[in-house]
Amino acid sequence: MANLKEIRTKIGSVKNTQKITKAMEMVAASKMRRTQQRMQETRPYADKIRTVIGHLYQANPEYRHPFLVEREIKRVGYIVVTTDRGLCGGLNVNTFRALLKDLKEWRDKDIEVDLCLIGAKGVQFFRSLNVNVVGAATHLGEDPKVADLVGSIKIMLNAYSEGRIDRLYLMHSEFVNTMSQKPDIKTLIPVEAIDAGDLPQHWDYIYEPDAVELLDTVLMRYIESQVYRATIENVACEMASKMVAMKSATDNAIKFIDQLQLDYNKARQAAITQEISEIVGGAAAV
Repeated sequence: MANLKEIRTKIGSVKNTQKITKAMEMVAASKMRRTQQRMQETRPYADKIRTVIGHLYQANPEYRHPFLVEREIKRVGYIVVTTDRGLCGGLNVNTFRALLKDLKEWRDKDIEVDLCLIGAKGVQFFRSLNVNVVGAATHLGEDPKVADLVGSIKIMLNAYSEGRIDRLYLMHSEFVNTMSQKPDIKTLIPVEAIDAGDLPQHWDYIYEPDAVELLDTVLMRYIESQVYRATIENVACEMASKMVAMKSATDNAIKFIDQLQLDYNKARQAAITQEISEIVGGAAAV
């Protein structure tokens, strides 16, 4: 009977866990829709400001902003976006795996790497590794603001402007669909100039002040918009991955409960059979 009690306790425990994972799945599904909407809303601004940079660059092609100039690579920097919380499947693991592969390739070339980490999981992971972390921003919530990211971004931009790094990459999780998210690494600086042929044909701007000063400001806004967009997209990836992970946990709990219920029935039947055997054996002895 002690065995039966133990199985009943396990069934109750798994059922309680199932309720929690089911609730977390529903919450993640609800939040995912909102984060997907925010992700879609950030794209038009990021795309339009990229076009504005192309126009400004064409308006004064002799001016070479430092963020547009290719350099010999001696040291690189990464802005890495991860989640603040866990329980989101392999989302962060895939990001770390892709980043570690890049870090190994740079070190094989004797090129040092500086990291700026956005997200508590990234800070926690790289704390135990021999890497140079120069900035971090954590606990930004499910609706991060640009103001919360500016400090970390500025650290890396200053490093590039002062020549301490020669290339800056942005790494985050790319939202493919609800069931699929993948690590994405893109070059943030130097910014690739848009060819004149790829720009809209009809545009006529009056620059005040001149195009050079505007380009300085717009490039900063562009880089901030790219990091902000990556952070918002990473939150959408987190919610989608969390929803899938919690659904998987709930389904596994159902299977585990069914197996435990079968074990319970077998143990109960064995106990009843043993009692009947004892009664029959006692009666025969009498």
